[in-house]
Amino acid sequence: MKIQAKIFGISLVCLLILGGLGAWYVASMIKPEQLIKVLASSVKNATGRDLKISGPISLNLFPKITISAEQLSLSNDSWATSADMLTLKRMDINIKIFPLLSKRIEIHQVELSGLEVFLQKNAAGKVNWDMNIDPPSSSLPLVSSQATSTHDESGITMGNISVTNATIHYRNASGQDSLYQIKRLSSIESSKKTSILLDMDYQGLVLSLAGKTDSISGLIKHWDVSPSQFAFDLKLGVSGKSMMIQGEVIKSPKSLPIVDLRLTSDAFDWPSVGGTPNIPIQGSTNLLNKSSQSSKVQLANKKPSSPYLLSDEILPFDVLPKAKGKIVIKITELGLPKRKPLQNLSAIVQMNDSSIDIPQLMFQMGKGQADIQLGFSALGSASPVITSKGFTKDFTLEDLLARIDPSSKVSGGNMKLAFDLKMTGKSLHQMASNANGKIQLDISQAKIGSNFLNDGGELVITLLDAINPLRKKTAENMLECAVAYLPINSGQINIANTIGIETDRLNVVLAGSINLKTEGVNLTIEPREKSGLTSGLDLAGLVKVGGTLSNPKAMVNQAGVVSSAVSIGLGFLTGGASILAENAKSLSSKSQPCREALHPWADIYPGMQ
Repeated sequence: MKIQAKIFGISLVCLLILGGLGAWYVASMIKPEQLIKVLASSVKNATGRDLKISGPISLNLFPKITISAEQLSLSNDSWATSADMLTLKRMDINIKIFPLLSKRIEIHQVELSGLEVFLQKNAAGKVNWDMNIDPPSSSLPLVSSQATSTHDESGITMGNISVTNATIHYRNASGQDSLYQIKRLSSIESSKKTSILLDMDYQGLVLSLAGKTDSISGLIKHWDVSPSQFAFDLKLGVSGKSMMIQGEVIKSPKSLPIVDLRLTSDAFDWPSVGGTPNIPIQGSTNLLNKSSQSSKVQLANKKPSSPYLLSDEILPFDVLPKAKGKIVIKITELGLPKRKPLQNLSAIVQMNDSSIDIPQLMFQMGKGQADIQLGFSALGSASPVITSKGFTKDFTLEDLLARIDPSSKVSGGNMKLAFDLKMTGKSLHQMASNANGKIQLDISQAKIGSNFLNDGGELVITLLDAINPLRKKTAENMLECAVAYLPINSGQINIANTIGIETDRLNVVLAGSINLKTEGVNLTIEPREKSGLTSGLDLAGLVKVGGTLSNPKAMVNQAGVVSSAVSIGLGFLTGGASILAENAKSLSSKSQPCREALHPWADIYPGMQ
């Protein structure tokens, strides 16, 4: 037994010596310059870009074959701002020995330090990271399948990746810049699994990602070549709170990936980022002078002002990935920026090519519950279609306002909301301009502080000030009910006495229209004092609101004004204001504005009562 053990030990030592000599022999045949030339040639053939190395190149044979290079750069697209798409201070490549005997380069690990990437999208929608090379013209001979196979077999394969101190700049089509700082990123492959670790900062957010997936190199190798299945189990961290990301992706050649994804968390905060920093994109070589570059950056970052309250900026529907499958979301508590959290958020997202359906989106807010359905179709077309319907129940204005503004003095206010809308367009303004559907809101029995009314926006403030210039002197207002039924037809809201408000001293009915295409406002306000202080005079129709949603203007309705002035005490939500009128004709006012304005709930959302 001892003799056999000795023989085995001697044999093992001999094999190690022979292996070491073989490794030394193979390694001695490697020339760093030649390998870098092969890498540069492979990059050029695959991307059409130039890989340059201006720093020293070194080769270490012990304890493993390692090639190191410094001051690397990859050229950018011709239209991009910076000359280089990326620069790199140092790169270390660890190479497997035995595949070299078969004339294959298998990289065990790549370590990158001081990486800086410049990503950019121009106004035409072109991105500088799209490195697809145009196919050869028909006049050129096509590469045979045999040649292609040989090239694939002798290609370079990648293993582990380690990145430290990386910076990614991104400029969108509007010229806005974003900055991503990666402290550490590692991808380690073992037993057909990949371990992921990421620590980074984005606009003041501290982000982390950790967990395991199926082999990433295997996914890249088989993607769109042969059927592949990629499972993952990751943990996303955002500023100290975490979310589990679990599921799998199935990909067959020449077909869309099928996604089965689950996002779960006990407590998670919706990311809140600060203002986008104005960070000039600068390359490492062939840069414009500083003053010229600065002026171009300022010009690129300057966005044209929109004449509309609803933005006409194009929404990034084009960045949504095309896939099939579903995403299930369950978050027990979702924190909102500067707001109180939502509870028990659950959603199902179904994807089918260029369509996304959300048949279930539910959440709770205090004792209230919302049930919403959303649909997005034709996302790749010039006119995406968006559908939205849903309802809320058991909400209160008090709870809602406390979540938005803890300082607002509102109590009570039971709320019901239902909506059913269909819109088309690529911006909020386009969607509103083409909107069709119905919205109804009902609020009852609330005490409202003046600060809440002042935060209602320009249109609300204009309405209130037009009727009651002295309303701000009253700290609290009693709202008995408010109903708004808004039918929308091709972007036109026709209000036929379908907005009614009742306070302890005043009944008000609104009539007119709002054109969402032009955002033009044409509203007539019909108030009626309930306390009898107006000596029986009816002030209906004296006040109108015109202008636009972003610039509303109060005016007097000429039809309701006559020659002699009479001072009248009128309170709108306060009871303390005065409106001057002269022998006003009595126009019929609604005795119960809320009841008259309210439509059956089932007309807006079937089954709702």
